[in-house]
Amino acid sequence: MVKAKTIRGDRLHIAFFGRRNVGKSSLINALTKQQVSIVSEVPGTTTDPVFKSMELAPVGPVVIVDTAGMDDLFNDLGGERIKRSERILSKTDIGIIVIDSSGKAGEFEERLIKLLEKNNSSVIIVLNKTDAGISENVSQWVENKDVIKVSAKELKGIEDIKTRIIEIAPPEWEPPFLNDLVKKGETVLLVIPIDTGAPKGRLIMPQVKALRDALDGHAVALMCKESELEQALGALKKPPALVVIDSQVFALVAAKIPESVLLTSFSILSIRQKGDLNEMVNGVLAVKELKPGDRILIAESCSHHPLEDDIGRIKIPKWLNEFAGGDLIIDTVPGCEYPDDISNYSLVVHCGACTLNRKEMLRRQSIPAQAEVPMTNYGVLISYLHGVFPRALKPFPEIYSLFGKYTDNSDK
Repeated sequence: MVKAKTIRGDRLHIAFFGRRNVGKSSLINALTKQQVSIVSEVPGTTTDPVFKSMELAPVGPVVIVDTAGMDDLFNDLGGERIKRSERILSKTDIGIIVIDSSGKAGEFEERLIKLLEKNNSSVIIVLNKTDAGISENVSQWVENKDVIKVSAKELKGIEDIKTRIIEIAPPEWEPPFLNDLVKKGETVLLVIPIDTGAPKGRLIMPQVKALRDALDGHAVALMCKESELEQALGALKKPPALVVIDSQVFALVAAKIPESVLLTSFSILSIRQKGDLNEMVNGVLAVKELKPGDRILIAESCSHHPLEDDIGRIKIPKWLNEFAGGDLIIDTVPGCEYPDDISNYSLVVHCGACTLNRKEMLRRQSIPAQAEVPMTNYGVLISYLHGVFPRALKPFPEIYSLFGKYTDNSDK
């Protein structure tokens, strides 16, 4: 039997932080009942964050993250370990701070708590190694603090951690993908081009999520390629309640779908779930101000092998240059980090963020906002450039009411 898998970006992220050798890895192994992390008496054994996707009943799908000791030595290697661990903060929904009960606690742990709270992450403080006793220093520090006392070695207190996670875990840490947009029994038509970027024998994540969300909402899901669109529409007794398309065929499909039918894209649905769609829509209005010589940053949330007709590296730059009159300076950055300074960009264009969790995507949106650089995403931008804006926003009444007066070229 093949187990159903939930993609990492949709899982609650629970990260373990603390000094070196406080027993984070041992505690994770005890919690998951698996050998997730290497355990050793040598300080600094965990050098890179370790991710483990699992089911934690009754919370559901989670990602457990083991981080390197953040009190590492002040050398180049130690500094890099600290940076990698701190990056995990931006993904963390629940941060578990582990303390060696027989060791020490103080300013370092206070800093961790402040970092997590600044990131709007819930915090659990765990005293590990209680089988060895509690030092006077730790006893004084935890006074009046809500802590969980455990022993990973003796497997004591582990269930208390699970109970606390269940208590503070949000009931739903991401909005639905599309099942709030259609009613039970209504039809959702998914138009899916099969191009060079489509994985052989599979669908990409937003397409799978749209299909699953429709099924979970008891809607009727119908799928076709753009070349069979008319045949699919003809097979229906009445128009679909919602049509979801790949952004690259926005104009082609929109021309064949009645205005009365709600229409949007997988990328727009994805960024609505993962981030702040309102701000992405507001950011696209800056496109009308672009001129030759402006710098654009295209941000991809994952690293992939660029294709001959790559959407982020070939098609979007081409369409932007055509719109702005050419000679735009366009940089592409893959992975999870922006350049150190993005203040010299006129616009940031982000992908659909299907590999990120909501907390990380919101963090990525906050960075251009702090630099006062407008930001949009692939789906919103393509709808704007191809004359389907603001129609692609009609499924979202609150957002459409703010931006429905705009068209792609009317106020250029």
